Amino acid sequence: MDFSKVNWDEVGTASIETLQILGASGLFTVLLGLPLGVILFMTGRSASARSRVTYIVLSVIVNILRSVPFIILIVALIPVSRALVGTATGVLGVIPPLVISAAPYFARLVENTLREVDRGVIEAAQAMGASTGQIVRRVLLPEALPGLLAGITITIVTLVSYTAMAGMVGGGGLGTLAINYGYYRYQNEIMIISVISMIILVQLLQMLGDRLVIYFTRK
Repeated sequence: MDFSKVNWDEVGTASIETLQILGASGLFTVLLGLPLGVILFMTGRSASARSRVTYIVLSVIVNILRSVPFIILIVALIPVSRALVGTATGVLGVIPPLVISAAPYFARLVENTLREVDRGVIEAAQAMGASTGQIVRRVLLPEALPGLLAGITITIVTLVSYTAMAGMVGGGGLGTLAINYGYYRYQNEIMIISVISMIILVQLLQMLGDRLVIYFTRK
């Protein structure tokens, strides 16, 4: 293998695109998945019929989106991507399907994390007259913060693999680089560099997430 023939400018550009995709999709995934997970938790533990119906409907939608393989979902959502961002390819085009796929997954992680919060703390807040919003903001989320950070880390690491699959439909980033050069043009050097870059990225993200979880657990 001759790595001297590798166009490092293209590798650098693809790496930046991958970071841009992860940053944007990760942000919107948290912004959508966190409140969705809170709603699933609150309606799931409620005794009212209306809340139970809401939980069932949301749960079914979440399960459907989680069950569709991402490579199929990204193709099925091409019209949605074009309607939202004006394109179905490149950095912008891949963000909507990434968010739609990852947000339900993260919502389930949020729901499960909130279930682990001590019920005694919630009941104490209710006894002091705290509203539902105050319980969520001042009790549930702070108590569950380490678990939520762990869930965010898992979700973003999962998004790394999703960005690679998005390369099959011209999604941009290291996945597209690996497909276009490493697979179609048989440039194994590019394939190896892309794989190593993704491994390093996952390791760095996991290390950062683990450190944040440990830090906030101690606090």
